[in-house]
Amino acid sequence: MERLIMESFWRKLGLAVTLIVTLTLMTLAEPAGGELHKVGGRSGWIEHANYTEWSSRERFSVGDWLYFVFNKQMYDVLEVNETSYEACNSQGFISNVTRGGRDVFQLKEAKTYYFICSRGYCWGGMKLRVNIVVASPTPAPSPSGATLLPPVSLSFAIVLLIVTSLLSLQPPKMFEGSGYLVI
Repeated sequence: MERLIMESFWRKLGLAVTLIVTLTLMTLAEPAGGELHKVGGRSGWIEHANYTEWSSRERFSVGDWLYFVFNKQMYDVLEVNETSYEACNSQGFISNVTRGGRDVFQLKEAKTYYFICSRGYCWGGMKLRVNIVVASPTPAPSPSGATLLPPVSLSFAIVLLIVTSLLSLQPPKMFEGSGYLVI
């Protein structure tokens, strides 16, 4: 009986430790996301739009996504280099973003990206230049010189609560000779 009680205790402790490790890794992990930018706003990827004006109103960062919405029978989206962008040349494109007319492209590096429509519409303005900035964290000045602590994420708070609870755990004990379990 005592052996079963101890095995149960250690099994529960093992599950608790696994939970702590998982939550800790979730807390430390980089977010997968980034902001989603619908290219062209409500209009989407169409001819005769001013994508220079649209992109000047957006702030693009590493990890963000471009969301191209267009009629795939009429248009496409190609990633090209700067020279091909300026000349509206689709020869030797870097990648074809076109899949189905509702296509996404992740901005993975801090650099300038160039996109065109290769079906003749580039000359009518269907091209996009996106400059990716690296966000430099600038700490806000603390009021009256006080040091502020960074915000704590919910998962970190949960991990802290579990760890604190586990530190107070003790293996179950049996009253000598009584057969009663004391936890």
